[in-house]
Amino acid sequence: MRRIDLSRIPGARWGVISSPYLWMLLFFLLPFIIVARISVAEAQLSIPPFSALFQWAADRLTIEISFASYQWLVADDTYFRAYWQSIQIAFFSTLLCILIGYPVAYTIARAPAHTQPTLLLLILLPSWTSFLIRVYAWMGLLSNRGLINQALVGMGITDGPIQMLNTNFAVYVGVVYAYLPFMILPLYANLVKHDNTLLEAASDLGARKIISFFRITLPLSKNGLIAGSMLVFIPVVGEYVIPELLGGRRTLMIGKVLWQEFFNNRDWPLAAALALVMILILLIPIMIFMRVQQKELEGRR
Repeated sequence: MRRIDLSRIPGARWGVISSPYLWMLLFFLLPFIIVARISVAEAQLSIPPFSALFQWAADRLTIEISFASYQWLVADDTYFRAYWQSIQIAFFSTLLCILIGYPVAYTIARAPAHTQPTLLLLILLPSWTSFLIRVYAWMGLLSNRGLINQALVGMGITDGPIQMLNTNFAVYVGVVYAYLPFMILPLYANLVKHDNTLLEAASDLGARKIISFFRITLPLSKNGLIAGSMLVFIPVVGEYVIPELLGGRRTLMIGKVLWQEFFNNRDWPLAAALALVMILILLIPIMIFMRVQQKELEGRR
């Protein structure tokens, strides 16, 4: 096979280096600027339903910026409750994914090598079905006449159906079910690389298995835990489908509020302000993750 030396091709090196930056420019920075521009406009009955940023009047170019949407976010506590409940549900859902996903990932990583692909396939298999269909399936399971309530009543555990659908409980069930693979896969990728001789050495020194786990395995799997937590927490904050279908009226998440402002109220500036604040909130865990990764790289040097 003939190898191509990119250093001899004019501009090839800069083309390779600039590719990820160009990707980020097109699919993150430009949409972010468009959303920020809409957020400082005023809602109007027009197409598009917001005022123009630049206007030419009396031979003068004027810039009209309005922060009314941000003022409305501060004045109405509905949006604060939506942000708070979104963060709360995302946090506890991430915690549940860790509690369930860590033992599963640990078991797969310690399983015989020839069975690990099959076990990973079982984890990924539900994801091959449409996300919307899987959420609808949980509606059938959690409804008052669903299979779960029928089983509970049939076994005599309850006298009547338990209200599970249209509650926060149903939202947690749907979120954990949908995002659990995003926790298991990074943890598995981390755990499968661990050096088992460290556990053998700890055992030779008289350490019990539970002590070896908390002193060796758990600290070494920190990066997998952080990566999995980011992959679960960040998308759950803006989740719309699960709270809309499984949650009730009291389940107020920011993705649901965004939908209402964009399509029902057609208040695009307010919706853009909501989205912009949500992005700024999500930058906090992303910056923490990057800081931890940087310290990890500095420690290896």
